[in-house]
Amino acid sequence: MTKRRDFIKKSTASTLAIAMPVGFNKNLAYSKKPKEIIRPKRLKKGDVIGLIAPGYSITQEMLENSINAIEAMGMEPYYTKRIFGNHGYLSNTDDERVKDLMHMFTNTKVKGVFCIRGGYGCTRILDMLNFDIIKYNPKVLLGYSDITALLNAFYKKIGLVGFHGAMGPELDSYAYGSVKTMVMNPAEKLTIKNYDFDEATSTDPVYDRYVITSGKASGKLVGGNLSLLSAMNGTDYDIDYSNCLVCIEDIGEAPYRIDRMLTQLLSTSSFKRAAGVLFGVCKDCDKEEGSDSFSLKEVVMDRIGAMGIPAVYGMSFGHITENFTFPIGVEAVLDADSFTLQLQQKPLV
Repeated sequence: MTKRRDFIKKSTASTLAIAMPVGFNKNLAYSKKPKEIIRPKRLKKGDVIGLIAPGYSITQEMLENSINAIEAMGMEPYYTKRIFGNHGYLSNTDDERVKDLMHMFTNTKVKGVFCIRGGYGCTRILDMLNFDIIKYNPKVLLGYSDITALLNAFYKKIGLVGFHGAMGPELDSYAYGSVKTMVMNPAEKLTIKNYDFDEATSTDPVYDRYVITSGKASGKLVGGNLSLLSAMNGTDYDIDYSNCLVCIEDIGEAPYRIDRMLTQLLSTSSFKRAAGVLFGVCKDCDKEEGSDSFSLKEVVMDRIGAMGIPAVYGMSFGHITENFTFPIGVEAVLDADSFTLQLQQKPLV
């Protein structure tokens, strides 16, 4: 522990700025979809991993969970004092959170950036980020929930592949193994399979798995948390879903709110051209017992089933313990009938 703390103090004081290429323009124009994909370098044992809290404030336990997971992978955790600046419900002010994120991308000692928590706050800082610096210093970015905003904005603006996955996963868990495999050594054409829930869990409607529309579909993976996809719609960071496999999950949203957000996506021309849809687990999103509301399944089948494209509900991602990691911006194939997702290219170099 002492060695780790000493390392953190030394690293904080030794941040190195990156020289930008000639002709650098911080106001570069970006197209709807990136012209090229930037795959970050794979992580390896001994690498330094920067920890950030770009949204909600964190607890010491959350930090320790992330530290333990990184150390178990054989890598070295690093963070600054900015993650504990608590500003209302946020981990720090917008300015300080931006400085911390940019610090991790400009620090040459840091090889990957893992988010400790989502919550809310990432959309507040998107306009403040320097995407050009991030583009010329690409690194693995890992997180989910509110981190959906960063992952998809990075992909849209500069084509950087990001990783939707567990933050501080329990060691020896399915989620931990998925993070480690995906960011350190993913196989060629890696097939992502669902976690096998025990009988008690699998009979819970929340964890139900069902085919919305059968078939196979291919496309680049995009998406994440539905609330964030909805919030980004119509902004400079909205996602072009055309010919993509759209991943969707959420937590604590009533069926009518899920209905509203899916309807909003369906009103866009690009979502209508999506290749396929993968729902993860939408925890605490079903109707209350005794309510005359539509059920979550009825909403999903009504809104997505009408699209007539391969789609499933119940993949192992979302606000659940057994959460698999998938790369944003990488070509993949969904087999709705077997509930499998196969990457068609390595997400890392």
